Amino acid sequence: MTEDRQISIALPTIRRLPMYVAVLEKALQDGQTHASSSQIAGALGLESIQVRKDLAAVGVVGQAGVGFPVGELIVAIEKSLGWDNASDAFVIGAGHLGTALAGYRGFARYGLNIVALFDSDPAKVGQTVHGKKILPMEKFADLAARLHVRIAILTVPAEAATESAALAAEAGIKALWNFTPTKLAPIDGVIVERVDLAASLAVLSSRLASLVGASGAARPQAADEPESEV
Repeated sequence: MTEDRQISIALPTIRRLPMYVAVLEKALQDGQTHASSSQIAGALGLESIQVRKDLAAVGVVGQAGVGFPVGELIVAIEKSLGWDNASDAFVIGAGHLGTALAGYRGFARYGLNIVALFDSDPAKVGQTVHGKKILPMEKFADLAARLHVRIAILTVPAEAATESAALAAEAGIKALWNFTPTKLAPIDGVIVERVDLAASLAVLSSRLASLVGASGAARPQAADEPESEV
C-alpha cells in the first residue's frame, strides 16, 4: 500500500528508481500483479534490503509473502519522480546533439516535452527539426515567460555554455540539463544537472583497456597489415 506523504528522497535512490520502473513494467507485461524485493534486486544486481529501503522512500510498503503491487508501485515511483506531470522544455543549441535530443520520443515517457530549439546561428534559425522550430536566441526570454517553460537543455559549444546558462536563468529557467563539457558555476535558484559524456566515455575506455589487458586478448590485425609467415 502507499502512504500519502511528502518524503525527501536521497539522490542515489532517485537514480535507481527508473531502473525499478523498467523491471516492474516487464513484470506487468508478463502478467504479474506483485513483485518481491528479491525479484527486483536480482534483476538489477542489487541487495534486497537496498530495494526495500528505496521503495519505502517513495511511500510504498509491501506485504510479507506477497510482495509489492506492481501497478501501484509504478504509479508511486512515477509520482515521486514527477513523471506524472509533463514538463515543457527548450533546447539551447541546435547542433547534432541538440537536434537528436529534440527528436527523442522516449522523453515523453518521463514527462518531458521539448517544444522548441534555440540557436544563435542565422543559418539554422527558421528550420524545422522533428516537427519543432529552431528560433533565434532573442526570442528565448519572451517565449519562456509566455509558455511558462522552466526547463532548458544546454547543448551549445563549451565556450557558449556560461553565457547561455546565464541568459536562461535571467529568463526564469529553474532547471538546466547541461550536456556541455563546461562545469557551470552555481546559479541562485537554478537546479543544474550535468551530463558529462567525456567522463563517461573515459570510464568506458579505461575499463575496456583493463578488460582486454587482463584477458590477454590478441590485438586485432589491421586490414592492410601483412600476415606473418609461419
